[in-house]
Amino acid sequence: MISATRTTTISLTQRYDRTTIYLHWATAALVIVLWIIGQTIDFFPRGVARDGYRTLHIALGVMLVAVVFILLMWRIGGGRKLPNADAGLLGKAAALMYRLLYAMLVSTLSLGLFNLWQRGDMIVFVGRVPAFDPDNKWLSETVGDLHALSANWIMILAGLHAAAALFHHYILRDDVLRRMSPRG
Repeated sequence: MISATRTTTISLTQRYDRTTIYLHWATAALVIVLWIIGQTIDFFPRGVARDGYRTLHIALGVMLVAVVFILLMWRIGGGRKLPNADAGLLGKAAALMYRLLYAMLVSTLSLGLFNLWQRGDMIVFVGRVPAFDPDNKWLSETVGDLHALSANWIMILAGLHAAAALFHHYILRDDVLRRMSPRG
C-alpha cells in the first residue's frame, strides 16, 4: 500500500551507521570513476598519457579493493543490520540485489587484479608489475573482456539499485533512501 504521508524524521535506529554509509558512498563513487576511466582509456594515444591514466585506474581499483574488503568485514562484524524495508517479493529482490552487487564487485576486482598481473602493466612512478603470462594474447583478451563485462554488469545493477531507492523515495514515499543518506 502506498503511504499518503511522508515521515519527516527518521530514527537513528532506522538508519545505517556512519561507517556503513561512508563506505557505501565511497564504493559508489569509486565504481563510477573507475567505469568512466575504463570506458575512456583508449581515447589516449599509447605512451605516457595512457600509462598515467591506466595507473590512475589501477590505483583507484586497488583503493576500491580495500574499501570493499573493509565494507564487507564491517557489515559481517560491526555494521548495523537493518531489516529489509519491504517484506515479501520486494524484500527478496532487495536481498538478491545486494548479493549480486557484492558478487559482481568481488568478481570485477578479482578480474582486474588478475588482468594487471597477467599483463604485467606498467605503473607510473612504481615500475612494471611482474607478468604472469604477457605473451598469451588469448588470456589477456579474455580476462580483459570479462573484467569489462563484469564492470558493465555492476553499472547495470547499481543503476537498478539507485532506481529502486528513488522509487521508494518518490513513489512509495518511505525512508529507505534516507537510511543510507550521509545527512540523515
